[in-house]
Amino acid sequence: MKFLATELEGSFVVQVDPIEDDRGFFARLWCKEEFQQHGIRMNIAQANVSHNASAGTLRGLHFQWSPSQEAKLVRCERGKIFDVIVDLRPHSPTFTQHVAVELSASSQNALYVPVGFAHGFQTLEADCDVVYLMSDDYRPELADGFRFNDSAFSIDWPLSVSCISPRDRDYPDFDPSAYCRRYSSNLEHGGKPG
Repeated sequence: MKFLATELEGSFVVQVDPIEDDRGFFARLWCKEEFQQHGIRMNIAQANVSHNASAGTLRGLHFQWSPSQEAKLVRCERGKIFDVIVDLRPHSPTFTQHVAVELSASSQNALYVPVGFAHGFQTLEADCDVVYLMSDDYRPELADGFRFNDSAFSIDWPLSVSCISPRDRDYPDFDPSAYCRRYSSNLEHGGKPG
């Protein structure tokens, strides 16, 4: 595998290194040792898939509060998506900045999303399947998010939104002060820093 660092510290585009022959190819998608060599210590707690019927479908921007923050390895197994991460670590020099990467079944690349980031994507084709390896269990009481078109993040989504959940559409505006207060409060009550 090849690990290409993004502009947001700790996040990587992970490219497979296929071994090809007449049958097709074989490639490693996950190797704990290789990830650890790049400073990534991720234990996999869940593997999830989302199927998206329409091009333009948007999911996100999602994250979980401490103590159940999630690192993710996101891969598009069918179709093509515009994948976005936002740095929500208040101590980071790139706080509120984002990176967008195109993930596709043909490229077989993945995006490693560290703890302390929000994540979302938009489908660029119909019938996209997105697979997530998650470092922690989903806890609905800790799940949260920000609106995909919040001006605080200035994300230029490539398509008009064709389908979005009411929850994702109606998240409130990002308030950096309120976010940082809650982030600090979680740490004071035994949470983990992102």
